[in-house]
Amino acid sequence: MKHPLTKIVSWSHELLKEVVTSGDLVVDLTAGNGYDTLLLWQLVGPDGRVVAFDIQDQALKTTERRLLEAGAVVRWIAEEEFALNNSGVNLLAASHTEMDKYSISGAKAIIANLGYLPGGDLQLVTRPETTLVALGKACGLLAPGGRLAVVIYPGHNGGREEAEQVDTFFQNLPDQDFHVLCLRVGNRPQAPYLQVAEKHHRERASQQ
Repeated sequence: MKHPLTKIVSWSHELLKEVVTSGDLVVDLTAGNGYDTLLLWQLVGPDGRVVAFDIQDQALKTTERRLLEAGAVVRWIAEEEFALNNSGVNLLAASHTEMDKYSISGAKAIIANLGYLPGGDLQLVTRPETTLVALGKACGLLAPGGRLAVVIYPGHNGGREEAEQVDTFFQNLPDQDFHVLCLRVGNRPQAPYLQVAEKHHRERASQQ
């Protein structure tokens, strides 16, 4: 299916489709309105595990409704309840900075849409001090060959400052461990853009 050239979220999905297969573990750091979570569930199938974080109940309830309508098994879980055999979609009312408390090591894909919840409180936005913590932990939890995809929105209040710090984070990832791709709309500086990091396979990294 062809997407508009500058539809950045669609590019993030396409780049995750290249590495995710049925049965994988995948993570949505910002459940939002559930579109990324839905895509991840469609990629991993009924035997895969999707973990979606958000601190806003409105976001998680919208995500739950969207996934249930699509036929997914959805659970709201607490830290002590999450186990390796929790297939389906697992919703966590928690900050993505706490992802290392859960059994999500070896994630094949991790996605985040920064900024604010569309249709929600515009004052509740992602902030660089927590975003950078989450991205650092995400890189540690990726499986070899896995990808971290982050859609960045520089246009809102505080968005440019967060964008600059996230760009620096990706630029400083060691090239012996990660490939990094940045995809931008070249003639629209305030448009959303995409940063993607792929963790090297150990064998490939040792040959480079």
